[in-house]
Amino acid sequence: MSKKLTYIDLFAGCGGLSLGLHQSGWKGLFAIEKSPDAFKTLEYNLINQKDHFNWPQWLPQKPHEINEVLKKYEFQLEKLKGKVTMIAGGPPCQGFSMAGKRNEYDLRNDLINSYINFVKIVEPKIIFFENVKGFTMEFKKNKEKGVAYSSQVTQKLDEAGYYVKGQLVNFGDYGVPQKRTRFILIGIKKTLKNATQEKAEAFFNSLENNKFDFLKEKGLNTNTNLQDAISDLFKKNGLEETPEYPSFQSGIYGKEKGNYQKLMRLGVKNTIADSHRFPKHSSIITERFKNILEETKDRRNLNISKSIQEKYSIKKRTVIPLNSIDKTPTITTLPDDYIHYFEPRILTVREYARIQSFPDWYKFQGKYTTGGKLRTQEVPRYTQIGNAIPPLFSEQSGLILKQLL
Repeated sequence: MSKKLTYIDLFAGCGGLSLGLHQSGWKGLFAIEKSPDAFKTLEYNLINQKDHFNWPQWLPQKPHEINEVLKKYEFQLEKLKGKVTMIAGGPPCQGFSMAGKRNEYDLRNDLINSYINFVKIVEPKIIFFENVKGFTMEFKKNKEKGVAYSSQVTQKLDEAGYYVKGQLVNFGDYGVPQKRTRFILIGIKKTLKNATQEKAEAFFNSLENNKFDFLKEKGLNTNTNLQDAISDLFKKNGLEETPEYPSFQSGIYGKEKGNYQKLMRLGVKNTIADSHRFPKHSSIITERFKNILEETKDRRNLNISKSIQEKYSIKKRTVIPLNSIDKTPTITTLPDDYIHYFEPRILTVREYARIQSFPDWYKFQGKYTTGGKLRTQEVPRYTQIGNAIPPLFSEQSGLILKQLL
């Protein structure tokens, strides 16, 4: 194990981070993810299809909650001490997110302490931690005035024996067709040979300096926009019955347009794109979307104005008509927050996946959407993607993380 670059993915979701690490030459040991829906997607693609994890016999290959693993398998985790190259991942971000109601007392915020406890037990050589932009901002009613959670985590990891550096990074600067700023933290164990604070800080410079060569090798650049990402997925290309949902229709592929689409479709032979099922909009909704697209030609990637909201009696807080020639705003877990730039409809799951840089061979599992009380229990396909780290960025990170060693 010590000879290979191994890692454990905590709060793994549907596998966006693990996929990027797989593509950059890392080997997973196991992944911890509580949601059965998200785990099903990770399992289908990275375990069953790619055999990416050396899953240990002592841990059942199924969804797990991190505190349950810490409690039930403490002895086995202790035996991994110093033998795992990296712990990666980021706790759920809802309590910190600027997109929702920030809540210092959201119980999910306590999962950060679970993450740190896991690090203390396993003592990996390096740490890769990701969270939302709001993680760096203090809460108005913060018990420790002026101290953001990012500072508290940095301090705790420093005390646990790691050189640590955290920084905000916009994934859109790394070839992803989306403006998505996240907090990235790197930790290096202080007892490692040649480990220094400067080395932890150097990760971000190396990431920035390497992106042009990395993207050039894939035929890409930093300017990939929405049109570059999804213009081969128009509804007008034609429709076929959705394989797993016969009462719905899915779109067939149009001609590849550009290198980003070529990369996303690499190795895919199907006529129908996976998870490219179109929603069943009523004629009233379709007409409303047509009108909004027409009325917002010069004001895209922005929430609709109050006058448009009132005109169409829209009570939703967010409705954003998208701009074809720009990167999208940060996509959330709510697909009805966005209107397709050309067709009067919301985006499909596959279009969401393209915006997050998941290749088309990566097949999503479980429900497409959910609502009501089930939103707190289920993680459907749109939510899996909206919560993920873009694999194109995590692949670049994986390459630089290897250099740290």
